[in-house]
Amino acid sequence: MYHGILNVYKEAGYTSHDVVARLRGICKQKKIGHTGTLDPDAVGVLPVCLGNATRICDMLTDSRKEYVAELRLGMVTDTQDSSGKVLEEREVNVSPAEVEETILSFLGDSMQVPPMYSALKVNGKKLYELARQGKEVERAARPITIYSIEMIKEEHPVYRIKVECSKGTYIRTLCHDIGRLLGCGGVMQSLERTRVGRFQIEETHSLSALEDMAGKGELPKAIIPVERMFEEFSALKVREEAFVRLQNGNQLKKEDILSGFSKDRETGRGPFGGERFRMYSHEDVFLGVYGYDEKYGIFSPVKMFLI
Repeated sequence: MYHGILNVYKEAGYTSHDVVARLRGICKQKKIGHTGTLDPDAVGVLPVCLGNATRICDMLTDSRKEYVAELRLGMVTDTQDSSGKVLEEREVNVSPAEVEETILSFLGDSMQVPPMYSALKVNGKKLYELARQGKEVERAARPITIYSIEMIKEEHPVYRIKVECSKGTYIRTLCHDIGRLLGCGGVMQSLERTRVGRFQIEETHSLSALEDMAGKGELPKAIIPVERMFEEFSALKVREEAFVRLQNGNQLKKEDILSGFSKDRETGRGPFGGERFRMYSHEDVFLGVYGYDEKYGIFSPVKMFLI
């Protein structure tokens, strides 16, 4: 079984679940999970977790994301993108300067009402299922953050924008809201996700490329080890006699550490309480992330990645 993360380029026409299904065939394993849905028409970065890496799917889902989208003004659809049923068409009597000013007004924290055509559930039913039945239900606005937003190309009434945002942000709805504020309506015409956390679009692999690599026995070259997701934490190695406790996800003492842990020469103190570490076996196998309680000199498991 493979363990780690694949930086997949999701092509148009595939759902995120379709990607996982293809990869199960390519990798010959069932334990695979994606890290956040992309609309079928959208393309771009989709990190996919294999084996024990599925334990960090939630962490990657929570990561900041970057998108490049095309906003088309003068139209309103039921799906908030150009694939939906056209509800209104309006004249676009705004200047590019007004469009840019409105786009920039979305920078920062705000509340966003999710679209009806989404996988969110209300009373146990997915919104898009209700929408397909012609039903519309009230949706609570959710907090989102736009960390950066800029207009990168203008072909009036179509504008290309780049957005860095928090999890839960719907770019379709952002385009709809921009059009609403301008008074002419707006839809998302195309969407490319260019980054998820540290995963960049330049480093993605298409499904066909991964299938080709698997056929040549080269798939491991594309798999990013789980430990790379925790590079900001210092690494510790345990003594051989403590290996079983580490393997079982038990607490560890300072005496169990073979290397990587030392006290400050001036203060005689170890790491600050709550600091986290990558924990390795005596044979240099990464097995989990531990937190340190300085008061008791105890390391406790935060997340384990046992093989």
